[in-house]
Amino acid sequence: MTPLEMNNQTDVTEFIFLGFSNHPKLQGLFFLVFLLIYLTTLLGNMLIITATRISPALHTPMYYFLSNLSFLDICYTSTTIPVMLVNFFQEKKTISYEGCLSQIFFLVTCAGTECVLLAAMAYDRYVAICHPLQYPVLMRVKVCIFLVTGSWLCGLMNSVTHTVLAATLTLCGPNQISHFLCDIPLLLKLSCSDTSLNESVLHVASATIGLSPCLFTGVSYILIISSILRIPSAQGRSKAFSTCASHLTVVVVFYGTANFNYDRPREGYSLDMDILVSVLFCVMTPMLNPIIYSLRNKEVKGALRKLAAGYMIPGNINV
Repeated sequence: MTPLEMNNQTDVTEFIFLGFSNHPKLQGLFFLVFLLIYLTTLLGNMLIITATRISPALHTPMYYFLSNLSFLDICYTSTTIPVMLVNFFQEKKTISYEGCLSQIFFLVTCAGTECVLLAAMAYDRYVAICHPLQYPVLMRVKVCIFLVTGSWLCGLMNSVTHTVLAATLTLCGPNQISHFLCDIPLLLKLSCSDTSLNESVLHVASATIGLSPCLFTGVSYILIISSILRIPSAQGRSKAFSTCASHLTVVVVFYGTANFNYDRPREGYSLDMDILVSVLFCVMTPMLNPIIYSLRNKEVKGALRKLAAGYMIPGNINV
C-alpha cells in the first residue's frame, strides 16, 4: 500500500456482525434460546463453585481444579453472549474497535487457559490412579495453586501477544465480520497490511497452547487406562475409571468442538454452518461441563443435593 493510499483510507472504528443475519424473523427466538443457555451456564457453574467451596467431601485437588474450570467457563461465555443478546434487538449488530480487541483478549485468554487447565486436571488424575501412594505429596496445596496459576499465566501471555499484534493491523474495510464474535482469524481477513507475523505467531501458539496440552492429556489417559486395566477386580477397575470419566468426557467435548471449529477447511461451508460450529464450541461447551460433572460424579451430585436441601453450612475453601 502506498503512503497516499494509507492517507486516503478510512479508519475502522466499529465492526458489523453478520452472524444470524440470514434469519431476521428468528431474532426473538434466538434471543430466548441463547438467554436460556447463558442462564443455565451461569447457574450450573456457580452451583459447582459453591458446592466445591462448602462441601468438605469436595475439598480435594480434583474439585479445586473443577471450581477453577467452572469460573473459567463463566468468564468465557460472559465475553460473547451478553453482546450477542443485545445485538439481537439491534438492526445493525455492531461492536466498537476497542470492544472487538477486548473480546479477542478475553476469548483467547479463556481458551488458552482452559487448554492448559485440562492438561493439569489430567495430570491430577494420572497421579491419583498411577501413583496413589505419592498423591498427597505430588498434589499438595502449593502444587495445585502453581498449576492453576500457571494455566492462567499461559493463557494471559498468549492472549496479550495476539491482542498486541492484532492492534497493529491496518484495517481499511470492509468492516463486516461474518460471525457473532471477534476472533483473530476473522480480523486477519479484514486486514490490508502484512499479516505474516500474526499468522506465524498463531501457528506457534496453536502448537504450544493448543496441541501440546492435548497431547499431554492424551498420553496421560493412555497411561491411566493402561493402569486401570491391570487392576485385578472388575469393581476396582470400575471405581478407578469413574474418578476420571467426567474429566475425560469434558476433554473429548472441548477438543472435539475446538478441532472442528478451528481446523476444518473453510471452503464449502455456509455462514450458518460456521455459526453452528462456533456455537457448539463457544456457547454449548461451557454449559455442558457442569452437567457432565453433575451426572457422572456421585460426590458432586451428593453435594448439590445437600446444597439444594439447605443442610450445609458454608466453610472455607480448601484444596
